[in-house]
Amino acid sequence: MPSTWTEKRILLIVGGGIAAYKALELTRLLRKAGVAVRPILTQAGAEFVTPLSLSALAEDKVYSEIFSLTDEAEMGHIELSRSADLVVVAPATADLMAKAAGGLANDLASTTLLATDKPVLMAPAMNVRMWLHAATVRNLATLEADGVLFVGPDEGAMACGEYGPGRMAEPAAIFEAIMAILPGVRPLAGKRALVTAGPTAEAIDPVRVLTNRSSGKQGYAIAGALAALGAEVVLISGPTALPAPAGVSRVDVESAREMLTACEAALPAEIAVCVAAVADWRPADASGRKLKKSAGAPEPIALVENPDILALLSKDVRRPRLVVGFAAETHDLEANARAKLGRKGCDWIVANDVSVAGTMGGDDNAVAIVSAGGIERWERMAKAEVARRLAQRIAAEFA
Repeated sequence: MPSTWTEKRILLIVGGGIAAYKALELTRLLRKAGVAVRPILTQAGAEFVTPLSLSALAEDKVYSEIFSLTDEAEMGHIELSRSADLVVVAPATADLMAKAAGGLANDLASTTLLATDKPVLMAPAMNVRMWLHAATVRNLATLEADGVLFVGPDEGAMACGEYGPGRMAEPAAIFEAIMAILPGVRPLAGKRALVTAGPTAEAIDPVRVLTNRSSGKQGYAIAGALAALGAEVVLISGPTALPAPAGVSRVDVESAREMLTACEAALPAEIAVCVAAVADWRPADASGRKLKKSAGAPEPIALVENPDILALLSKDVRRPRLVVGFAAETHDLEANARAKLGRKGCDWIVANDVSVAGTMGGDDNAVAIVSAGGIERWERMAKAEVARRLAQRIAAEFA
């Protein structure tokens, strides 16, 4: 990371929730990047992580009590609230969000949020029913209107056994959101990047579509990671329920042809990363009316080939300087990736084995970067970490 970030400071408020353990990894990532971290640990947060572990990773004192004479003597809550370049709340519990939305100030965390004049980034974490509750929806709207920024929450399995939105974003994703907000020298500043993500959906009739299992998670993570390094990112997304990453301009499409049109409109760009799982075929004649079951089984659906977006971008007269494609394979991973690299005319192929459980739709990935120079194999890791490493590798190409 650029040395200018060694002058940046984060005030990290750790709320009370099972996701508080992720604040430790977030702190480690920030310190590794040279960003100073000053932690505030709420009373509830201390039930999940210890002040000692947080202090050791932050390499700074942990603040917790607003009426502590020691804390006030060393750094009063007003100075504490304004001593950082950015205030990050992770996890942002329903209680902390409600206090901030209502302007309450009955502990150090809420007083600091009310007193700060710096940008605030929240990473919500709560039960799905709490996240969807009308009160939380109102509080979210109030905070967004007040200028508070958000990363996540994600949708997934929760510690309580339920499934849905409310899961705290992964530390690497929060880290990328922080880097996108912090001012500083960025290696991809001035560069425009086009990223495709998610599935496409090809209409059979007004109700039914041909699609695939892509979640969009890897593409969204890459878009966020490139933005964090300063790129102007246009994310062209098929149907997903994911929120747009911080600092990214999202264009929503449905079909492969719509995605191609959006990609062409996003040119010129220096970087193109085609992560989307684009349908290879579409119905030749989509019905304008819903096919009724009572009419019996329809005639076999004739398919026609969709445009090859990766190949077309690679051959375009406005071709980006670096074109990266993805290959989702179930067998012969590297051989198929090398063949795809030759057919498409792109610079790199990022290959992953989607036959491995938890890859397609999950949070982890193991990839191989195939280029004319050879193959670079990465161990299995969080998709957000794959995105961060890939963005840094892309930045190195422009150094």
